[in-house]
Formats: sequence, C-alpha cells, structure tokens
Amino acid sequence: MTELLRVDNLKTFFKTYRGLVIAVDGVSFQINEGEIVGIVGESGCGKSVTMLSVMQLIPIPPGKIVEGKVVFEGQNLLEYEAKGIEMSAIRGDRIAMIFQEPMTSLNPVLTISRQLTETLETHLHLDRHSSRSRAIEFLKQVGIPDAKLRVDDYPHQFSGGMRQRVMIAMGLSCNPKILIADEPTTALDVTTQAQLLELMREMIRRFNTSLIIVTHNLGVIARYVERIYVMYAGRVVESGLSRDLFSNPMHPYTIGLLNSIPRLGETRKKRKLVPIAGLPPNLINMPPTCAFLPRCTYRIEQCEKEPWPELREVGNRHNTRCYMDVTGKK
Repeated sequence: MTELLRVDNLKTFFKTYRGLVIAVDGVSFQINEGEIVGIVGESGCGKSVTMLSVMQLIPIPPGKIVEGKVVFEGQNLLEYEAKGIEMSAIRGDRIAMIFQEPMTSLNPVLTISRQLTETLETHLHLDRHSSRSRAIEFLKQVGIPDAKLRVDDYPHQFSGGMRQRVMIAMGLSCNPKILIADEPTTALDVTTQAQLLELMREMIRRFNTSLIIVTHNLGVIARYVERIYVMYAGRVVESGLSRDLFSNPMHPYTIGLLNSIPRLGETRKKRKLVPIAGLPPNLINMPPTCAFLPRCTYRIEQCEKEPWPELREVGNRHNTRCYMDVTGKK
C-alpha cells in the first residue's frame, strides 16, 4: 500500500490559567491509500485534538502545536501557515473533515445549498449552476430524499441523521484523498449509526478515499476499520490490525474497553460488563509513570518505578505501550 499520511511525534499543548494542558503527547500514526483507520479512546484522550492538529485548526492561543510532523503526500503540512493559502487549499479539498456536531458545524442561517456550493466554488472553481447541480447529486448519493427540493432547506429542517448525511456529502464533494470523521455517530440511534457507517464505507470505496474514524466506541467500528490506534491521556497505547486488537488485545486499557462492550447472545450469568474503575489523569499534572497505572489491574512493581514505556512490537504491525505481557490474563 502507498502511504498517504504520516504523523510523527505530534505534540499539541494548551496554555491555561491553571497550567499547561498536554493534550497530545508524541502521537504517531499513518494511513495508506484507500484504507479505513480507527482512532479510539474515551473522551478527553486527545483524539479530536490530534485530528484538528492535522488540519491546523487548533485555536491559537491557547493551543499550540509544539513538535512533530504531519506529512501528506510527501509534504510536511506543519510548515504551512495555519491560515495561509497552501493550507486553505488543502482543507476541504485534499483532506476533508466531518465534525462531531453537525448542528453546530452547519451554519444555521445558510441553506444547505449555499454551504455545499461554497466549498465547490472555492476548491473546484465551479460556477453557481454547476456547483448547485453537483451539490444535488451528492445529496442524492448520500440518501437525502427529494434532494432537489431539500437542497434549499436550512439545517434545522433536517434530522440529526440527515444532517450527518449532509456533512458526508460536503466532505466528499471535492473528492478528497482523506476524509476524517470525528465521532460521526454521536447522539444517533443504533439503526442510524449502522446506516451512516455503511454509507461512508460505500462512498469512500466509490471515490477511492481514505477514511479516519474517530470514536470512543470500539464496538461501532469493529466491522469497518482495517487498523486501530487506541489513545489514552494524549498518547497511543496500542495499535494494530483490527482482528488482532479484538482477538488479542495487549494493553490493559484496550482490554478494559473491550470488556465494557455488551455483546448480543451473551446472558448476564455468562459474562458481566466490567467498567474501567477510576478516572483519567489530570493532563496538567501528568504522572511520571504510566498514566493508566491507577486504573490498571495488571500493574507490577516495574510500572510504579519506571517511566511510561515506549511502544513496543508484540506482533505483526501490533504495538503496545506496556511492560506487562497480558496474554492469557484477560
């Protein structure tokens, strides 16, 4: 596979009156052409900030990308000015993003037509008539009924699922190389979640687009992604092929996430859901040891004395940030 995007040692901090928030601390990952990758972790682990850093959409101040590389098609995007012409030309055209809340991401005072055509006019230099026709066609492709009539509606006239379909249409309208979907199924019912994930998979295959799905729910992406990066407290703690992470998780946090997912066909007597005890660490005052240590049931003496370990290889393209070998202890 041809590498399309590579993120190396990305660090993004936020300066607050309480102290320095280490939101992203040395994150590295890659995505290849036509690949679907999942970024997973609980709220506050740095998933969304990582993606916003890739897009150079971090508010400055208080945020700042202090270190790292974001190499897209051989060019380090962090060398561009966040508001410069080069970066503006990439956003929405070569790399597009579906934001977490479609109601707040869509402008409530502009019609769907205007919001779609603005992107097409800016990046593809289409005239008003051509951009409107393309917008209607994309609304049809993402399953918006009566697209020719609905294109002139406002966001509040659409349901949550339909607004998310509009965001998918907007993201794919310029045929980007990479589409980033940040919590694309939040606040949607289970049926709508499945429909949207199937739709995204179908669309990215049609347009040969790579997809990054950012979510807190491993169960949501189990059947869709090829590789997974699990994040905790601003760092990647485990990465690997989906089948390996689900069949043989090697980090206690990944095990905890999987143990907290309900499964069809399992009775309460056979298997109980086990929550992850405790709370995530304070990102202003990070411990010198493993950040998951206070919540870990596999900890050993080494964990309490030594720094948070680096990622180590435990299998084919399978890495974990843990001293323990948790095989057989799940």
